[in-house]
Amino acid sequence: MPDPLSRLAYVDDSGHQATGLVVYGWVHFSPGAWSRVLRTWIDVRRRLWREFGVSVDRELHSTHYINGRGRISTRPPRRHVHEGVVYWRDLGQDIAVTLLREVSSLEGVTAGAVYRRCEPHPRQGSKIRVYRELIELWECELAERREYGLVLVDGDGSDGSYRAAHRRLQLDRRRTIEDAIMVDSAQSQLVQLADLVAWCAYVSVERHPSHEYAWEWYERYLSARDPHRGPREV
Repeated sequence: MPDPLSRLAYVDDSGHQATGLVVYGWVHFSPGAWSRVLRTWIDVRRRLWREFGVSVDRELHSTHYINGRGRISTRPPRRHVHEGVVYWRDLGQDIAVTLLREVSSLEGVTAGAVYRRCEPHPRQGSKIRVYRELIELWECELAERREYGLVLVDGDGSDGSYRAAHRRLQLDRRRTIEDAIMVDSAQSQLVQLADLVAWCAYVSVERHPSHEYAWEWYERYLSARDPHRGPREV
């Protein structure tokens, strides 16, 4: 008989305001796997400390460190220092690939993403409509399996928009328990993991020349964890 609560989903968003691309990425797994997944990920973060000088409790925000804007290492590896200059972008990409390789082998974890192209500089309502589509997709999946799920979202949506998306669901039939639980990404390793998935999905869809190095990251490292093998348009 299925576990009544079968899915913990950690969600974050990405996209590009100028083009109107809105993306949500996530990882999910069963509640029984939570401690094992988190322990594995903390071990990965310890490896980042040993190899890259990135503190375990330092927030990994993909847009910042992959693009070289975040000075996240206290002792950059020598291979990323040339004539006394730290090549932060090369370092950030190296860290991202290290993390993605670990994600691809995380037992019991499923990854995924959805996206929509809205008008440039979309309003909050357009962004939330994409989130609502995601929740409705999950509702169908959970209903088919006669299971339930719980959603944890990066706390920058704490204005109530995510709560409203959940409360649109029909209460006596809904499979997503409670409103979205808002989590501070700086304090949640697993929301930071969802952020990486969302960023890779965004890059794979947008395919901007400045991110050509990462166009295939989603396919290469995440598609094996995604039942749909790539970001879905909603």
